[in-house]
Amino acid sequence: MGPMTRTLVAFHAHPDDEALLTSGTMARAAAEGHRVVLVLATDGALGLAADAFRGENHLSGGDGLATVRLAETRESAAALGVAHVEWLGYSDSGHDGPIPADPPGRTRFCRAPVEEAAERLAAVLTTERADVLLSYDASGGYGHRDHVRVHEVGRRAAEIAGTPRVLEATVPRDTIARAVRWAARVYPFPDDFDPGTFERSYTARADITHRIDVRRYAAAKRASMRAHASQASNDGSQSGDRTLAAFLRIPRPLFDLVFGREWFRDPSAHGRGADGIQDDIFGGLP
Repeated sequence: MGPMTRTLVAFHAHPDDEALLTSGTMARAAAEGHRVVLVLATDGALGLAADAFRGENHLSGGDGLATVRLAETRESAAALGVAHVEWLGYSDSGHDGPIPADPPGRTRFCRAPVEEAAERLAAVLTTERADVLLSYDASGGYGHRDHVRVHEVGRRAAEIAGTPRVLEATVPRDTIARAVRWAARVYPFPDDFDPGTFERSYTARADITHRIDVRRYAAAKRASMRAHASQASNDGSQSGDRTLAAFLRIPRPLFDLVFGREWFRDPSAHGRGADGIQDDIFGGLP
C-alpha cells in the first residue's frame, strides 16, 4: 500500500489571500499527492486595482473586477496544483469604513450569519471529506473584517462537518514586526501606514504549532502571486506601492528565503506539546 492521501481545504476571504498565506503549503500538499481544494468566501470586487482591470461597469457597481479576480484565482490554483476552486457566493465587504450596501442578490460576507455561511462551507468539507481545513486566526491576521469572519465561519463549519483538524494560517508577530521596522529604514511607507499594527497582528511565536518548509515550492508560490495581476496594479492614485507588486520585485534567491516557510496554529493544541513545532500538516491524523 502506498502512502495515505489526504484532502486539504484552504478557506480564504478574497482572491489573492491564498497566494500570500498558504500557497506554498497548498503546492507542497498537491505535489505530495494529496487533494487540495480552495474555497473563497468573497469575489474580491472591492479590491484596489487599476481601472484597466475593472471593466466598463466598475463605477456603476458592475462586477467587472470580481470576474477578473475569480479568473485570476483559477490561474493561481492551476499553478499550485489545486484540484477544485469553490466560491461561497458572498460579496467583498471592503477593508474599512461603513460596510457598503449589499449588491443585488448577494450579501456582504461580514453581514452573512455565521451559521448560514458555515453550513455552506461545511457542505464542501463534507463532500470533499476534508482532513485538514486551513483558516485564519481570531484577529483575521491584520484585522480585515472579512478575515475575522473567515475565522468564525471556518471554526463553526469544521464543527458541523466533523473535520479532524483546523489550522489557522498566520505569521510570527515578532518576525513580521521586525521586518517592518527594517523595511521602514529604506522604504518610505505612506503617511497613513501604522507599523504598530503589526505589533498587534497575527500570532505570537510561542503559539505557533506548525512551521511548514515550502522552499522547494517557492516558484509555484511566486506564480500564484503573479496570477493576481490586478492586485499588483496601480493607477498611481494609491499612495505607496501594492504589497504583491513589491513582493514580486524581490529577486529569486531572496524571495525563496523570505517566503520559504509558512506558519499555522492548531487552536486545539494548547501549546506545542512534547514534540515541539510540526512540519507536516497531516502528521498524527487518524
